[in-house]
Amino acid sequence: MTQAEIIKVTLEWNERGLQKTLMGLSFDDLHARPNEHSNPIGWLIWHGTRVEDRTIADLSGNPQIWISNEWYLKFKRERDPLDRGFGHTDAQVSAFMCPSSEALAKYHDEVRIKTFTFLDSLSDQELSREVETDHGPNTVAQRLANLLNEMIIHGGQAAYVRGLLQGPNWSNI
Repeated sequence: MTQAEIIKVTLEWNERGLQKTLMGLSFDDLHARPNEHSNPIGWLIWHGTRVEDRTIADLSGNPQIWISNEWYLKFKRERDPLDRGFGHTDAQVSAFMCPSSEALAKYHDEVRIKTFTFLDSLSDQELSREVETDHGPNTVAQRLANLLNEMIIHGGQAAYVRGLLQGPNWSNI
């Protein structure tokens, strides 16, 4: 198994958890915050997907799905390729609205397809390529490791919030 295949398998496991977390989720539950300083499920999955979209766009040299497929319009947000939730205040998180869990899942699916296409084209040697980031130089492997970290953390947070909202048996759906 190549390194890219290991990354892909990890993201496939993450995908199953995210889809289960979103399945049958009401609009209100998508936006519910356990307290005024917590992030709702919709924001958490949107943020992780935005990080993935930007990361893969940067690494592949292709445009972000958020911009090219006009997802920013569907989410009633500005056409800002940097808008991905970093630094959002409590007020900005409260104001954030997903159109529906289905729309969020569709945006996520489009990004994940692009991610898998990129990973399928990636050689182990390419993982060592240096790339510039907002925080200085990194390698492709370091960027992808950061992406895995983001997706695992925020996927787990979203599942936890769903459990808080719907009780311990929500995952039996």
